[in-house]
Amino acid sequence: MGNKALKVLFLYNAIFVLAGGLLGPLYAVFIQNFEKSILVISLSWATFLISTTVFTFLISKVGDRIIEKEYLLMSGYLIRAIAWLLFAFVNNFILLILLLILLGVGEAVGNPSFDTIFAEHLDKGRYVEEYADWKLIENLTVAVAAVIGGLVVSKFGFQILFLTMSALAVVSFLGVLLKSRSLL
Repeated sequence: MGNKALKVLFLYNAIFVLAGGLLGPLYAVFIQNFEKSILVISLSWATFLISTTVFTFLISKVGDRIIEKEYLLMSGYLIRAIAWLLFAFVNNFILLILLLILLGVGEAVGNPSFDTIFAEHLDKGRYVEEYADWKLIENLTVAVAAVIGGLVVSKFGFQILFLTMSALAVVSFLGVLLKSRSLL
């Protein structure tokens, strides 16, 4: 891939995807620390998805007015970094629900902006190839993250996992922030 803008975008979003993927299959295990009901665990995840949906709808109404979509992307990284940091201190279901709503805001701000920036930098005639390149990176990153997340939780616990997730999201935020605006 010769497209420098996509390389930069892929790098920082892959770091971010690594962060999110660390929790992946461990979410239910984490929730069981303070909520044993399988239905409640499912409802908590549904809350996240509904929050993401509602806020994505709202972002869809105003997002195109923002000229530099990189600021939306960085905001999404930062909001999720804050949410993951706060996850390290969750000890009750109400706080969990509030953080899942905040995480939904971060998803709603970050994901459409990533897709927009990605689409703006696609090379004519290489759309499938470049989307496939990202999907390959994303899927492999999430697979590796799932294993690393299990190792981190096994050795150090969930608090270290969430601190790691937050730190990686901040790396993505800073990476995009410090890149020349002309590159993205």
